[in-house]
Amino acid sequence: QVQLVESGGGLVQAGGSLRLSCALSGGTFSVYAMGWFRQAPGKEREFVGGITWNGGRTDYADSVKGRFTISRENAKNTVFLTMNSLRPEDTAAYSCAARAAYLVDRVYAAPNEYPYWGQGTQVTVSS
Repeated sequence: QVQLVESGGGLVQAGGSLRLSCALSGGTFSVYAMGWFRQAPGKEREFVGGITWNGGRTDYADSVKGRFTISRENAKNTVFLTMNSLRPEDTAAYSCAARAAYLVDRVYAAPNEYPYWGQGTQVTVSS
């Protein structure tokens, strides 16, 4: 079974930066499209960013565009989310997700398009 484990969350002041990591095991990482989502208390899960199997395409939610960057390092079976200029409204539990999509030139942005999910890592931004 594919497993995803996130790390890198924590407490940061507004305007600061943080990098999240997500490692995949139990599958061949390079065949998977990857996505990052977040969920704040009382809110629905929200798409943050996604990346294709080889990193050829990325896509972001308007709320994070220009501040967040998604990338992957296939040799380490890891996808990253680099977050800059953090705001209090970015506070949420951040989760990564995987979907087998080898050679598919498409970013998946809907939660129900991803069968595999990590446990989440908390990001808290103070004002």
